[in-house]
Amino acid sequence: MRAVRLHDVKDLRFEQVAAPGAPGPGSVLIAVEAAGICGSDLHNFSTGQWISRRPSVAGHEFCGRVVAVGQGVSGLSVGQAVVADSRFWCGECPQCRDGHRNACERLGFVGEVCDGGFAEQVILPARLVQPRPETMDPRVAAMSEPLAVALHAINKVAPADGAGVLVVGCGTIGGLCALALSHRHNGPLLLADRNADRARMVAKVTGGRVVDLTPDAIAAANQGRPLRFAIDATGSIAALRQLLDVIGPNSVLGLVGISHGKLDLDPNHLVEREIQLVGCHAFKDELPEAIALADVLGEQLLSLIDEEIGLDQVPAAFERLLAGNVKGLKTIISIR
Repeated sequence: MRAVRLHDVKDLRFEQVAAPGAPGPGSVLIAVEAAGICGSDLHNFSTGQWISRRPSVAGHEFCGRVVAVGQGVSGLSVGQAVVADSRFWCGECPQCRDGHRNACERLGFVGEVCDGGFAEQVILPARLVQPRPETMDPRVAAMSEPLAVALHAINKVAPADGAGVLVVGCGTIGGLCALALSHRHNGPLLLADRNADRARMVAKVTGGRVVDLTPDAIAAANQGRPLRFAIDATGSIAALRQLLDVIGPNSVLGLVGISHGKLDLDPNHLVEREIQLVGCHAFKDELPEAIALADVLGEQLLSLIDEEIGLDQVPAAFERLLAGNVKGLKTIISIR
């Protein structure tokens, strides 16, 4: 079958490989229909930070249909439309037993610790497979996983009813945070990004307002009220420094970006202003909600797609994306 495998740092290959065969007990075989390229895929390709097996079929944002079910699997049937859960959790550690699978002590991700969705077929444990509506566009369904990440960040920040929310970084996760907020939150939606074109595109789809990261600009866009809720989806240390200067007292700042570098922080700034820094990692139980929401927001999600490609075009797409040659938020791989 056709697949895209990561062999090592900056060594991604489109190849013909053996099909996975029949699923074992507790697993299902999925024919992949569509997959998304994630920023963490690009990060792993560039740095090798999470490479744990070589080679490995990449990709953790994908959907498809069940081709076969292994012994002991219930709730899934052949032909059923599904979405993959990206988190490969153990189910046995204290965090998993307490329902915090995104903080599993042995957490790995599909496409790293096991083969992922950049292939025609993949085998996954049935516990990592979620049903989706039969009529759902596969391109939309493939965006359910990053939408779950966005929903988790919003749930962690928990903006008060009617309050303004600032999203910094209009890439995939920031853009999806903005889209989800536009659907479920009734306060002002503020957007900031160094890429003005990308910020304007997200603003057009979500109805948000693009702002500069200055106190005066934030206050004007937030109806003169102090900003109490913000999400950083950049991981930029410089952006975090600016955010801490513009966010008001009694506030919550959610961190969902992958950072490079360290933040020089005076803890008194947090104490005296009662600012909460909240880490937001992957997602907890939000995937079923994200699938349902993605189905509702299908047209908006399709409008955010940068490019639709085939499996053989994935290595070149990685290079293009890393070079910053991008107009939309998500490159989708259609697998037929």
